[in-house]
Amino acid sequence: MSSTMRELLIATKNPGKFHEIDQALKGSGYRLLFLGDLDIDDSGFLEDGESFKENSYKKARFYFDKLGMLTLGEDSGIEIEALKGELGVKTRRWGAGEKASDEEWIEYFLQRMEGEQARGAKFICSACLLDGEREEYFGGETRGWITEGLQAPLKRGIPLSSCFLPEGSSTVYAALSEAEKNKLSHRGKALRGVREYLALKREK
Repeated sequence: MSSTMRELLIATKNPGKFHEIDQALKGSGYRLLFLGDLDIDDSGFLEDGESFKENSYKKARFYFDKLGMLTLGEDSGIEIEALKGELGVKTRRWGAGEKASDEEWIEYFLQRMEGEQARGAKFICSACLLDGEREEYFGGETRGWITEGLQAPLKRGIPLSSCFLPEGSSTVYAALSEAEKNKLSHRGKALRGVREYLALKREK
């Protein structure tokens, strides 16, 4: 088994997502690279898949083709009973739009949810690890509820974490410790599979 630190490109410019992925894969033996730190022309990229799995692949494939290195693409979003069919793969582009600040996006969202009784929700994550021409997929889901208002300060890039109360927890995502969130969250569940795959890869 090699002791050399290998590199893994995380195909996101969302600092909140990257931080969670970095924490979940800490100690995996891979140095994670953040797209936000790299000068890559991604003007030709379109996130127009019809499923989380398709979008995670599109992200991984686009940046793998750019850099030719082990790449992890991740796509996630939320489905809400009261807003059936509205969010899903369009979550960050929904409502105030992807160019809105976290504060603007969540303000619009909470206003839209005012008076809604069907507050059940489900966060979904798909991760695609592109290793040469080999594709590996990992998924995770977490059910819960949307709270009436923000229950914790906003975390950059992941505003919904301040008003999503997962099943089995007394506090919203954003109020959990990193270890607690990795255990309960949709992204944490998907990344456990990624971590196991990376461990096996390093042993070869």
